[in-house]
Amino acid sequence: MVLLLHGAIAVLVLLILLLRSAQAAETELLLGFAATPSRSRPPFQPILTDPTGNFSLGFLRMDQTELALAVIHVGSAEPLWSAEIAPPVKWSDRIELSFNGSLVISDRWAGVLWSTHSDDGARAVLLNTSDLQVQSNGAPPAVLWRSFNFPKNTLVQNQNFTSTMSLVSTNQLYTMRLGYNFIGLYANFGRGKQQMYWKHKALEAKASIVEGGGPIYARVNPDGFLSMHQNSTKPVDIETFSIFQRLVNSFIILRLESDGNLKGYYWNGSAWITDYRAITDFCELPSPCGLYGLCSRDNGGGGSCTCLDTKRTEPEGLGKCGHGSGDFCRPSRFDGSLQVLRMTGVELPFKELMWDRTGLSLEQCVGSCEGNCSCWGVVFNNATGFCYVFDYPIETLVRVADESKVGYFKVREKGWTKAYEIGHGVGVVVWVVIGLAALGSVVAATVYVDRWREGRRRGVTGQSEEESKIVPGQYKDLRSASFKSIEMGSGS
Repeated sequence: MVLLLHGAIAVLVLLILLLRSAQAAETELLLGFAATPSRSRPPFQPILTDPTGNFSLGFLRMDQTELALAVIHVGSAEPLWSAEIAPPVKWSDRIELSFNGSLVISDRWAGVLWSTHSDDGARAVLLNTSDLQVQSNGAPPAVLWRSFNFPKNTLVQNQNFTSTMSLVSTNQLYTMRLGYNFIGLYANFGRGKQQMYWKHKALEAKASIVEGGGPIYARVNPDGFLSMHQNSTKPVDIETFSIFQRLVNSFIILRLESDGNLKGYYWNGSAWITDYRAITDFCELPSPCGLYGLCSRDNGGGGSCTCLDTKRTEPEGLGKCGHGSGDFCRPSRFDGSLQVLRMTGVELPFKELMWDRTGLSLEQCVGSCEGNCSCWGVVFNNATGFCYVFDYPIETLVRVADESKVGYFKVREKGWTKAYEIGHGVGVVVWVVIGLAALGSVVAATVYVDRWREGRRRGVTGQSEEESKIVPGQYKDLRSASFKSIEMGSGS
């Protein structure tokens, strides 16, 4: 209870500081404006605020040390949009945000890192919708650039989402895009593969999609639904939230989360309330238990995780059930040894959206994968003859009672391959021998030089016939590029 009280007090203090600082921020940025991050590294350093004080643009500290330019919801300090700075930059007073007709983030050493490329802009403003805009002079001013056209992982109410845009989860694994007549969620399962794992097709109940009539767009409605449109105020589809038509006066957002689910939230004045889930079954998420995981459903829509390999009675944790990298025909030294795992009573959570083959036997289905370098495994249904092929690392599968559903999976154990371990041991011996030989050469050369110097010191008197044959040219050769390479090699 004491910890909860202290945590609540800390959040309250942070919100008060954000509110005060947001009120002190600019209401527009004009030509010549410039700002740098504070040396004190606050959680959020406001720069620009909207007329209502509900939203603020500023420097946001991410992962303790990284810097982002973000628009936040002031009441919750939740980021709604951020600039695409690549690669990420550290929080430093070398970084500057300036306005010269374009909003520009630059580094004194590295130059321009991000820009709106709106050179004729007269001002930058933040609207009461949370939309950051660069505007020109004029009545009304033209919008030269707007953040609403470049969403990250979040859509806010009344923000249009078009077929040229995408939402991307913060971990970069999941993407939302529009198709001809549907909203699709896609997973980046590696090897350049984008696998659709959720699809919502327009029902076209109030309006029909006209072929050639232009692409559709989606929008989060303040009345509590996600709609799709095509050149009409009438939606071709609506996906309702829990607060649909309840006249709740609140701010609504739609976010693609790091688990791959698409969720809707509304702000009740003190907290974000989850109001919509595209995927309601835990085991239907794209990979709830990680690589080579097995999800078992419960009656309430939840689930529990184990490993596909039942020998792993105590999994190391989600995503630790198998090794998801490597070429099956040309393994690298880090790929580990190849094993084959077979089991029954498993199926894919989104098999309707996967590529499949039909009319095969179990042997034919498995055989099509065994010698295929790009095949990671198959799931076969003995009852229907459907053969589902994985051309990406095996993700979470679902436990079912039907033993006719069979899985065949290729797994690599973590660690170096045995062949590499042997080769690596031989390599170490070789390098030791080379190092000792080089060291011996250096020692011999040093003795040689010392003898020559001693001869020079002694002069013609006392110099033997053998010593008198040493000439300075040979000493210079010891400082040549070939000698330096030996010297460096022996020390590396």
